[in-house]
Amino acid sequence: MKRSTIRRRAVATAGAGLAVLLLAGCAGQPTPGAKAAADDEGTDPAAPRIAVAYAGGVLVVDGETLEVVDDFASEDFVRLSPAGDDRHVVVITSEGFRFLDMREPELTDHVVKADAAGHVVRHAGRTVLYDDATSDTTVFETADLAEMDDALPEAEVIPGVEAHHGVSVVLEHGSLVTTVGDETARTGIRVTDPQGAEIAASAECPAVHGEGTAQDEALVFGCEDGALLYADGEITKLVSPDEFGRIGNAYVSEDSPLVVMDYKDDPDAEGYLLTDIALIDTEAKTLDTVVLPDGVSYTWRGIVRGPSGDALMIGSDGRLHVIDPATGEVSASHEAIEAWEGPEEWQDPHPAIAVAGDRVYVTDSMNSEIVALDAASGAEIARADLPEIPNEIAVVG
Repeated sequence: MKRSTIRRRAVATAGAGLAVLLLAGCAGQPTPGAKAAADDEGTDPAAPRIAVAYAGGVLVVDGETLEVVDDFASEDFVRLSPAGDDRHVVVITSEGFRFLDMREPELTDHVVKADAAGHVVRHAGRTVLYDDATSDTTVFETADLAEMDDALPEAEVIPGVEAHHGVSVVLEHGSLVTTVGDETARTGIRVTDPQGAEIAASAECPAVHGEGTAQDEALVFGCEDGALLYADGEITKLVSPDEFGRIGNAYVSEDSPLVVMDYKDDPDAEGYLLTDIALIDTEAKTLDTVVLPDGVSYTWRGIVRGPSGDALMIGSDGRLHVIDPATGEVSASHEAIEAWEGPEEWQDPHPAIAVAGDRVYVTDSMNSEIVALDAASGAEIARADLPEIPNEIAVVG
């Protein structure tokens, strides 16, 4: 396979990495599993398909029937993220970012090599990959990914400064917003223009993690004591109401200035179940926290934004909760799956949620099931058994 073309962005920062990050095919060929009884011939190519990770592989599931279309062998633990093109899912493995073609389907040999493949961000027509081992940022035009055939398309690689577990976003006009840290700590964010000149920076975000882009390209990043908001060229620190108020993930709609984030106010709390959420208004530049009703808890994997802009949460009570992002009020709750307990480790299988159009997909790891619900009414559309215990999911189409 021919090697993809790479463009490097100049970065006006001392110590910027100079090593070339290669975009190469992996050494081995894809290992398809047995086809399910359902044949994808004649199906709508725009219909949703769901990638379901399990220990040792990835299932491709039809979003209409919930039948397994194909099964691909992989590593014991992989992470999944939509590539943004309604065709591919990025499978994050120990070798890097590997592309799963959901239309064929095929676990392709297209891989962006990375020693520690991390976050995948989709925004402004670009797909952005972040390597924790180098802090390099690789940027594709998302439309080019949709049409790739024998090789990965041209990519821009923006050299990192110091390696850390981080994330980058490229804004509409080419500015880069990226986290700052090193092997000992993560401290904040930095914004540079397309030529690498610094626009803004903040070191007021201990343990910075997670990001989300709201309406008008207002960006939020979680901190151990609140959040950072980047909007209109300025960074604002939003402080948690508690001495320890960790935020790590953002659930956003690019059509809304309101952001829902996870929230933890007890640094000594055991397990991964959370009972509070944070609400950020990017226009008013405010941060509030809300305690969920008794018996309602969730993990970072359990919230998405629905087509109406509401937050949809799969609670540990097994119900799908509809949450107003302005007030945090639970406006409706619907039966979805059985009640479940939180994972002992964050990588352990536990329910996940995803949305495509007017459908919400929820996995039940305890019973190896997947269910599709109507996003507006909560009514069950379909339910199916899975041949493996589901872990992470990603939907395209």
